[in-house]
Amino acid sequence: MSRFSELKELVLSLEGDFEKFYDKQNQAAGTRVRKGMQDLKVLAQDIRSEVQNKKNDKED
Repeated sequence: MSRFSELKELVLSLEGDFEKFYDKQNQAAGTRVRKGMQDLKVLAQDIRSEVQNKKNDKED
């Protein structure tokens, strides 16, 4: 469950940069948003793999 908390924290940490990029057209914030979204993608894939492995272990 700590992975889910990590995911939520990452999303919440990006909120300010999203606001800066979309509301104030701050280009540097856009770069941080893109990096954060890439990190989110990697974390989501890691969690997905972990869930699949746990599911497969129970089926055996």
